[in-house]
Amino acid sequence: MAEVVVAGAAGRMGSRLIALLKDDPELRLVAALEAPGHPALGRDAGESAGVGRTAVPISDDVEAAIGRDRILIEFSVPEASLAHARVVARQGGRAVIGTTGFTPPQREELARLGQQAPLLVSPNMSVGVNVAFRVLADMARLLGDDYDVEIVETHHRFKKDAPSGTAMRMAEVVAQALGRDLAKTAVYDRHDRLAERATTEIGMAALRSGDVVGEHTVSFGSLGERLELTHRAHSRDNFARGALRAARFIATAKPGLYSMQDVLGLA
Repeated sequence: MAEVVVAGAAGRMGSRLIALLKDDPELRLVAALEAPGHPALGRDAGESAGVGRTAVPISDDVEAAIGRDRILIEFSVPEASLAHARVVARQGGRAVIGTTGFTPPQREELARLGQQAPLLVSPNMSVGVNVAFRVLADMARLLGDDYDVEIVETHHRFKKDAPSGTAMRMAEVVAQALGRDLAKTAVYDRHDRLAERATTEIGMAALRSGDVVGEHTVSFGSLGERLELTHRAHSRDNFARGALRAARFIATAKPGLYSMQDVLGLA
């Protein structure tokens, strides 16, 4: 049975991971982490998640928690995830990282760390979203430049990064399929533009409202029709289940940088 360490154990995603791990036949929770000074430190991870005692206390000792072949599952902020990934690489561990908002230099460092340890990094752990990534590439290629591409995402009011990591990945997939440079063609806000839409634009809009878990729509519009692909997340459990599926994959993987596309055999 593979040993799992959950970072951000008292957070929304961490709590759901701990709840689902309790009944998983292949994965076992052995450590739970939170930031120094967090009010949940010292509490039982299962009791904090509302699923009963697990005998695993929430700690801030990253070095003690992450060991050889232990699988870190991380949903937090880029700086913390990168710091934990360095420990994973140094101590011969493994990691599943669902954190979004990495800068290009941070992504480059993750790729280097992946040469030392198996790391799976994905902006979205949902199986449905990762199937959507594959479908979007085909849609973009088949529709071509005659169709305008617009991406709209909606998340809860507490989300910090915008556009979401999932929306950015969708834009990257479409741009690559159409042979476009996303850095030059992405348009994030039109409030100060008094001009017609350029053919090669990939428009992006981010909405923040209430407790929306996550919604993403990619629209391909031409003069006369519009084709849309939408994914709606109804709870965080689909992300948690995807992360546990990724953990089972990374448990036997060789050093490298992987994504959910590898887990699903879509790479």
